[in-house]
Amino acid sequence: MRTKILTLAFAALMTTSCAAQSVKLPAPSKACKTTLMEALTNRHSTREFADRDIPDDVLSTVLWSACGINRPSEGKITAPSALNAQDIIVFVIRKDGAYRYDPKDNTLTKVSSKDLRKDVAGPQKFAATAPVSLVLVSDNSKFPERMPAQAKTRMGVVDAGYVSENICLACSALGLSTVPRMTMKSDVLKTELGLDDNYDFIINNQIGYPKK
Repeated sequence: MRTKILTLAFAALMTTSCAAQSVKLPAPSKACKTTLMEALTNRHSTREFADRDIPDDVLSTVLWSACGINRPSEGKITAPSALNAQDIIVFVIRKDGAYRYDPKDNTLTKVSSKDLRKDVAGPQKFAATAPVSLVLVSDNSKFPERMPAQAKTRMGVVDAGYVSENICLACSALGLSTVPRMTMKSDVLKTELGLDDNYDFIINNQIGYPKK
C-alpha cells in the first residue's frame, strides 16, 4: 500500500511539473475535399504505420474532428454526448510524452514526459509503432452525482464510441491509417497520467501515415 501511495504521489508530482508545458495547436483545417460518403467508403482499420511523425496541423484537424468545439457560442462539440456531459478526454501519446487535449483552447497540455506508447499497446506490439496513440478516457465526475455508477459507465462507453468513430472518419478523409482498440495497460496509464478512479479508460486509436 505504501509503495502504491508513493507511486501515485510521484506521478502527481510529475504531472504538476509538466502541466505548464502546453502546445497551442494550429487551427484545424475544414477544407478537406473528401466527401463524407468517400470517407465512409474508404474507412478501414490498419495495423501498419509509416515511420513518419504526424505534424501538428494534421493532428489538430483529427482532434477537432474527434471532439472539438464546433458551436463556439454554445460550447458544443463535434461528437454527441450523453446529457451534454462532454465526459470524454483525449490523451495524445507520442514519443516525446503524453498530452491532454483541451478542445476549448485547442491546446495540448503535457502531463508526462515518458513515451507511453508501449503501455497503450499492451500485448499488441504493432500498436507501439504508430507515431501517435489517442487514448479516450471518460470522466465520470461530469455526470450527475446521483446517477448510478453503472449508468455512468454505459454512457461513457457510448460517448467514447462516438469520438472514436469521428477519429476513424477523419483519418479516412485525411489519408491517415488508424485502428480502434480496447487493449491497453489501463492501471499503468492511470498512474502515469495522474488520474484517479473517477476516470475510465475505454478505447484508443493509433494514427499514422500508411506504410508503403
